[in-house]
Parts: sequence; C-alpha cells; structure tokens
Amino acid sequence: MTSGPAKKLYLRRIAAVLSLSLVFFQPARPLAQNAGQERDAWQRPEEVMDALGIKPGSVVADVGCGAGYFTFHLAERVGPKGKVYAEDIREDRLAGIRKRAQKEGVTNIETVSGAEDDPRLPLASVDVVMIVDAFHEMRHYDAMLEAVFRALKPGGLLALIDGAAEPGRPRDEYYERHRMPEQTEREDAERNGFRFVRDQPGFTRADDKKEYYFVIFEKPGAPK
Repeated sequence: MTSGPAKKLYLRRIAAVLSLSLVFFQPARPLAQNAGQERDAWQRPEEVMDALGIKPGSVVADVGCGAGYFTFHLAERVGPKGKVYAEDIREDRLAGIRKRAQKEGVTNIETVSGAEDDPRLPLASVDVVMIVDAFHEMRHYDAMLEAVFRALKPGGLLALIDGAAEPGRPRDEYYERHRMPEQTEREDAERNGFRFVRDQPGFTRADDKKEYYFVIFEKPGAPK
C-alpha cells in the first residue's frame, strides 16, 4: 500500500492533471462567433443602423458584403417584412452567406452576384446602400456609384465606411494600402449625383488600430 507522503504526492499529481484538463478541454465558442463579437465592440453595428434610419421593413443593400458581417445584423433589424441584398463579386462569399442563412433560418437575405462596375441591384428599390471597407477596392468607382444611385429610391441613403488615409497620393497606392481618404470618396459620391448629408463618428479597429470614417450621402428626391 502507498505510504502517507507518497500517497499525498500521487494525489497532488492527479489534481494537477485534472486542472490542466479543465483548462485545455473546455468547450470553446466558434472562432467566427468570437470574431463577430469582437467586431461588434468597435464597429457598433446597432448605432450604424440607427444613424441610417434602418428599421423593420427597410430594404437595404450590403455592397461588397464579404463574409456577411453586416448582412446578418441588417437582416435581424429589417425583419421578415424587410429585405437585405448581399452583393459581392466572389461567389464563394455568397455561397457562405446562403449556407449560414439556411442554417439559421434567415429568409430575408437575397445574395446578388455583382460585377466590378455594377452591383446589379433592382432599380429604385433600395432604401439604404452600405459599402463597408470595400469602396477602396473598386477600380470602376464612378460606374459603381452610378449603379448604386440608380438602385436607390429617391431620398435613399448611401453609407461609406472605410479606412482613413492621408490625401495626396496616387489612387493606385490607396488600392494597395486598402484604405482611401475620406475627401476622395466624398468627391466621388458628389460627382455622381449624391448629396453629402453628414459625417458620423468613426471607428478604431481593435486588432490593428486602423482608423475608419463613416460618411452618409443621399440620393436627392422625395423622402423614402
């Protein structure tokens, strides 16, 4: 039989193993869920949607939607009587959104396979178009803004949220840096018929401290 001191040492070792197992084998939340919650903390999607007047029944387009971070926030906000167009040029992104929507029972999202110069949205059908962290990638920016203008209802809103950059550099350099000066995007929007409405408070990304701005424009015309 194990002696007293040896027995105590044995029990301490067992306790240490059990403690480690509790640390390393706890069920973890999915990485995507963790990432989404971390982004919520700095991007404040509810405040963004409030600023744009998005409500139950709204029709919204998430242009350059990527993996659908804003798409699903929008779908929850607009509810079953509203609609969200999730547009991207990458079919794999859209397939991922459809898969998630089916899994979660979300029925008010329609994915749209867009082109580099046209999001292919229905004409005069959308209350709000959001382009989040994507406009700086658009080489055919005038054609894209013209198409967005056509898709908005009179009085509809365009939101540009993008990474800030110092002005005065060649546009190709901004493409490579994945950011764009706010003034450049404002000039692009106004040149294509949009009316500047206001700047909203921007954001500071949590992981790399990248600064974002949030600018709202309107398609002139009757209220939505």
